[in-house]
Amino acid sequence: MKTIKKAIQSEVNVKKSQFICSLVPTRTKKESKEVIQKLNEQYSDATHNCTAYIVSDGEGFDDDGEPGGTAGKPMINVLRKNELHNVTAVVTRYFGGIKLGAGGLVRAYSKSVMEAIGEAEILEIEEYDVYKLVFEYSDIKIADSEVRNNNLEVIDKEYSDKVSYDVVSKDNRDILKIFEKYSGKISVEFKNKQFLEKN
Repeated sequence: MKTIKKAIQSEVNVKKSQFICSLVPTRTKKESKEVIQKLNEQYSDATHNCTAYIVSDGEGFDDDGEPGGTAGKPMINVLRKNELHNVTAVVTRYFGGIKLGAGGLVRAYSKSVMEAIGEAEILEIEEYDVYKLVFEYSDIKIADSEVRNNNLEVIDKEYSDKVSYDVVSKDNRDILKIFEKYSGKISVEFKNKQFLEKN
């Protein structure tokens, strides 16, 4: 599986209509929706802002007023065909006065996403299980030591009444070792699956 390293924009013109594709790395539906909202605001004067996303907790697409199946669906199909995950595509259209017809729209939206993918830096990614470790502030040293010793990667930290680390491991047995060794001190729970860059 693959994703893109950083956000990229490309532009194609079809029969006087301008199509601007913004491809943005996103991990969750929440992130995708934030990106879509931001681009909708940025291009609020556009005729359409059509979207497609594939992320760790789902996928979706929207034609934003274009005839059904002529924009969002072809866009998500291009993402699938290129095995892209953790990505959101928004194609902004400024209508140029010449109607393209259903087939023309499908081709234009597909081409727009393909052009952006062609310009993007692609990364190989793998699917990992994400676990949450929860412990007291007094046990931070123990947790940090276990994270190091078991080659875990911390992808998020949260400090509230207790400390929690979101960690990923290539071998889930490492997580079980911590669970067995520190039962009562460090609680371990499965959180979700995420696609992360291959090391």
